[in-house]
Amino acid sequence: MVSRKEVAERAGVSVATVSYVLNGKPGVSEQTRQKVHAVMSELGYKPSYAARALKIKKTNHFAVLVHYLGDPFEAGILSHIEHQARRHGYFVSFQTYHPEDEERFLQEVSGRIDGVILLGQSLMPETLNGLRSAGIPVLSIMEPMQQSEWITTVDMDWEAGMTQLIRHLAEQGHRRIGFMATGIPRHPHEQRRQAFRSAMLAEGLPCEEEDVLSGGGRLEEAKSAMKHYLASEAARTCTAWIAANDLMAVGMLSACREAGLKVPGDLSIAGSENILMSEQTEPRITVLDYPRKHIAHIAVDMLVAIIENKQPRGCKMESRLLIRGSSMHE
Repeated sequence: MVSRKEVAERAGVSVATVSYVLNGKPGVSEQTRQKVHAVMSELGYKPSYAARALKIKKTNHFAVLVHYLGDPFEAGILSHIEHQARRHGYFVSFQTYHPEDEERFLQEVSGRIDGVILLGQSLMPETLNGLRSAGIPVLSIMEPMQQSEWITTVDMDWEAGMTQLIRHLAEQGHRRIGFMATGIPRHPHEQRRQAFRSAMLAEGLPCEEEDVLSGGGRLEEAKSAMKHYLASEAARTCTAWIAANDLMAVGMLSACREAGLKVPGDLSIAGSENILMSEQTEPRITVLDYPRKHIAHIAVDMLVAIIENKQPRGCKMESRLLIRGSSMHE
């Protein structure tokens, strides 16, 4: 095993300088930092963060995996996580989740954090096993598509929420309701699509595959997908649409406006999160209100409890249906 002393000798610096670089401390030039990192890579040096954590027992540090920092829904959750973690005396770092980097992520965080919060990501089994072996608990806000008994989950009851929303649209006279999905494998938004399908079938309404569009989770992609749909022969089959997130609902609304369609006169549109943007459109968008603050606070409280060797159970929160202009006929 390569030692810090060997790294220092090869890089021509002191052992203390190597320690400063590893711990991110000031007082080291960028050129020296790069040189030390290059030598560590060359020699295959792996810092023993686990040993350091063992000595101090706790790092007071959470890692949170993020899908897309530009998503206002996730940004709102992160803000509440950070606030609640600070109340518990914890520092939080956010990292954008890239599946291909899972093993590298495990190597980097093992021993340097007390816990991981997911935003519904489905980690590979070997990654979860590695975290478990290192004694690092994992909690997920939003239920992952690939579940594990070792992951505690806090989420909204999507099936109950979708049932509320679909019943509202049915009361407005809609029988054929479409769904704008994210369309990304293993993305937690797929839980929302499954909840939509279950609720539609339970209400005795048709649920066809052609009534599901993929909007990539982003406003621009959703707008493009909706424009393509409105220009196709299938247009007007569905008289109402539910989007898996609010950004896509806004994109769909924009596509309808450019196509000269009235919302809600020609089509009704609804979202699933209640981000601020959904209240700024014209008309305002009917949404399921995802209780981001409440869920984020509960998630942090539960993770802290797990770290303290308590065993809280996962839970699902109720959602409110906020009926606005995009689904109400005059």
